[in-house]
Amino acid sequence: MATNTHIVAIPFPLQGHINPMIQLCNRLASKGVGVTIITTVSFSSRLQRRAESLSNLLINYETVPDWTPDGVEGLDVYELFFHSFRAAITSGLPDIIVKHIKTLRAVVYDSCVPWVLEIAHAKGLKGATLFTQPCTVTSVFYHVNKGSLVIPPEDDASEVSLPGMPLLGVKDLPSFVCSDNFYPSLLTLVVEQFSTFEQADWRLFNTFDKLEDEILQWMGKKYEIRTIGPTVPSMYTDKRLVGNYDYGLSLFKPKLMESACMKWLDEKEDRSVVYVSFGSIADLSEKQMEEVAWGLMESKCNFLWVVRETEQSKLPQDLVSSGLIMERGLIVNWCTQLEVLTHRAVGCFVTHCGWNSTIEALSLGVPMVAMPRWTDQTTTAKLVVDLWRTGVRAEADENEIVTKKEVAARVYEVLQGDRGDEIRTSALKWKELAIEAVSEGGSSDKNITEIARQLLNA
Repeated sequence: MATNTHIVAIPFPLQGHINPMIQLCNRLASKGVGVTIITTVSFSSRLQRRAESLSNLLINYETVPDWTPDGVEGLDVYELFFHSFRAAITSGLPDIIVKHIKTLRAVVYDSCVPWVLEIAHAKGLKGATLFTQPCTVTSVFYHVNKGSLVIPPEDDASEVSLPGMPLLGVKDLPSFVCSDNFYPSLLTLVVEQFSTFEQADWRLFNTFDKLEDEILQWMGKKYEIRTIGPTVPSMYTDKRLVGNYDYGLSLFKPKLMESACMKWLDEKEDRSVVYVSFGSIADLSEKQMEEVAWGLMESKCNFLWVVRETEQSKLPQDLVSSGLIMERGLIVNWCTQLEVLTHRAVGCFVTHCGWNSTIEALSLGVPMVAMPRWTDQTTTAKLVVDLWRTGVRAEADENEIVTKKEVAARVYEVLQGDRGDEIRTSALKWKELAIEAVSEGGSSDKNITEIARQLLNA
């Protein structure tokens, strides 16, 4: 590696966590800091690596052997996943650090693996924790950790008031803090992000100053924090990183050529297409898939819907076999989301409001129809609708199903309703502010530049 200074980066092994970490690494590498990205052998084998997006940067990859810890009986699927990843990194990371110790200055790690800081400090290295969710969501978990937010909220609490945040209804809180939390291990994971929070040398957030100004100011009075977002590839924002068109790593391999998607979009009128994608781990019920499908049909809009291959059996077969979908829609198992969101034909984005997808939409000026399901999606949807005003929320019925009537109505509201122009104007405003943040001299650019300076001068 042609640099005397580099870092080790450890992303949490989920696509929504990988993307922000990779883009942060791209930014640091563009300023002369070498990067070694670490993951497990098994996880690395699943990744599709697009090296051309990183070809001009000082980034390489190394793996550690997989490791299954002892005493895993009785763990749920999430706990086993977390424990196995921790065992592998804890076992293999020290040797990698020793291998690069002459030039290594710091370890940058996802906030969901806070125990990495202890390994870094034990080897005399600095540690930077990266929070990949909104600062507002992080702060909710912070209050849970501090005991200032009761879990679950009291039955008679209709709204929750926390410093620096808008009033949140109970339904707006992250699902892990509500009474229907079926996986307490996930709540433990997000709360334990703060176990080494105060000891970290840098606390980084995938957001930007003007997007969450009040909560950032509140948290900034307690701890030194730095915004480094939006972590969207440079060619979609400031265009300063040559060749940086995508994140460089993906868990999904397309089975439909990108040109097919683009050709289909090219044939459509401006802002006439609804793009639908519920993220990399969404698991919609067959009933919900049916309602979304018929809702899109009833909207009478063109639509491009990403449905993973494992989920396509849930599509309503009568609609598929009749060929009606093909008259107005295109269903694919994968696409390059950034390219689709920037296409002139796309008028709105139907999404669960995972943070990676949401900050992409904000950075590209795309209006949203929010259909949150769990985790931080509910809180992000609240921000999209009421704080940033870049979308509307499709409300679920008493059976927790968003009906076809609701899907169609919300799509119409964004694309053709009275609020459509207001939402588009707001979306374009946030796009400009996102570009400003990562451009030379912007708030996030200054923070990344300062971190790189400290590393290079260490």
